[in-house]
Amino acid sequence: MTTSITQSPLWQGLEQQSARLNKLHLRNLCADPERFSRCSLEWDGLLLDFSKQRIDGPTLDLLRQLWQWRDGPGWLARMITGEPINHTEGRAVLHMALRAAPDQAILCQGRDVMPDVAAVLDRMEDFCRRIHQGQWRGAGGEMIRNVVNIGIGGSDLGPKMATQALNACQVPGLKLHYVSNVDGAHLAATLADLDPATTLFIIASKTFTTQETMQNAASARQWLVATLGEGAVARHFVAVSTNLKAVAEFGIDPANAFAFWDWVGGRFSLWSAIGLPLALAVGFGNFRRLLEGGRAMDRHFLTAPAEANLPLTLALLEVWNTDFLGAQTRALLPYSQSLELLPRYLQQLEMESNGKRVDRAGQVLDYPSAPILWGEAGTNGQHAFYQLLHQGERLVPCDFIACREADLPLPGHQALLLANCLAQSKALMQGKTLEEARAELLAGDASQGQAAALAPYKVFPGNQPSTTLLLPRLDPYTLGQLIALFEHKVFALGVLWNLNSFDQWGVEYGKQLAKQLLPMIEGQGDITDLDSSSAGLIAYLKRS
Repeated sequence: MTTSITQSPLWQGLEQQSARLNKLHLRNLCADPERFSRCSLEWDGLLLDFSKQRIDGPTLDLLRQLWQWRDGPGWLARMITGEPINHTEGRAVLHMALRAAPDQAILCQGRDVMPDVAAVLDRMEDFCRRIHQGQWRGAGGEMIRNVVNIGIGGSDLGPKMATQALNACQVPGLKLHYVSNVDGAHLAATLADLDPATTLFIIASKTFTTQETMQNAASARQWLVATLGEGAVARHFVAVSTNLKAVAEFGIDPANAFAFWDWVGGRFSLWSAIGLPLALAVGFGNFRRLLEGGRAMDRHFLTAPAEANLPLTLALLEVWNTDFLGAQTRALLPYSQSLELLPRYLQQLEMESNGKRVDRAGQVLDYPSAPILWGEAGTNGQHAFYQLLHQGERLVPCDFIACREADLPLPGHQALLLANCLAQSKALMQGKTLEEARAELLAGDASQGQAAALAPYKVFPGNQPSTTLLLPRLDPYTLGQLIALFEHKVFALGVLWNLNSFDQWGVEYGKQLAKQLLPMIEGQGDITDLDSSSAGLIAYLKRS
């Protein structure tokens, strides 16, 4: 039987490092004038500062050895050569091919996938041109003014997040909407102010069977047909799917179905035809710039040494905080309103990929894996949950993300935003002692008694670890870099934790049960064989 990694000298050495570093305070570590230069990385306009992490050089060296011990370079080679590293589904993992250079050959089962990728991108570009130039019109001849993307999970979160992030690049005269929740309120509210004659729907479902998506699609179809008639469906619906038979049965011309492939996981699919609504929103030139940014990060991840590798460094810090310092959550804090949806997007990318308890050999882990990810944009979060970060009892590593330049500038705003971002990471790092709090109160004209009484409430323990990622600006290229950075971090964590990051059986199980319960809720099934709680809930719903 293979010895668990937790019994290895390498792991035990890291535990010794954590015992040593837990006795130190970040305030003291950051007093070293050379710490920033040793604990930050610069690449292609990005700066990653991890000097406020509870870590040092010897610890990082051991963590990089862990990457080698897990055969990180070997797993990278297996991924880029098309081996089915998603072993539970027998699939390759080739989302990097979606943004690769057109002259690059990438093989899956011995076949170069790049001609297919290029062909779909060309079709997307042509479709965007026809919409933007008014060559594709509605059934009554009106120009398309609104596009509604109907999908869920990876078919929704990626393009929706990126569309908001690139608000400064929006094509004038065209508005994008995203519907994902099967709750009718989501679709009904979206359609309330739209005109069927100027609305185009994109149905994004690889199999064209996703329950929530197809229910929303059917309701959208009824809404359109009620005004424009059955014949209008083909001019107002397109699909991102591989099930051409189901697409045709819905009333969509299969020529207007855009394909993607089994070697693309949903949460990694923004770069594919799933990104069609984004391309419509910002123009295909900007979509290609997004691909270029992702491709640049791919090259960096594949070629940079461990000590200069941004995605790997983020992954090593996450292992350190989760497995050795005991953090159970991580806060993602973008100081950019345009990146407001990034925490939600990364929740799916990270927790669906690595939120698992069984390793690649089917063995239950004896160490923690993915922390719970949560967060909020900018100064809004400061007035919500930062109180807990500063004076609560939990260790919560934080990732701050900010841009040097504003994407939608107004005088006086960006400097204030950046000041808040840097101030929060500094406060979380250094804290405020009882003596400092008392002195501050006395300097503010409090009496000795008042200072003694109030000082305990103004103590900040500090020592909360954080990283700060600075982008030059938020544009299609840097957004591509950013998304690919976190994709590669997820892959590296899967290697380090020995997980298959590319299946999602926990998601599938809930879908199975929903299909079983639906007839019972509709009054057609027998609830007697259900557990007491489920039977009681369904009985109550039917009675009400």
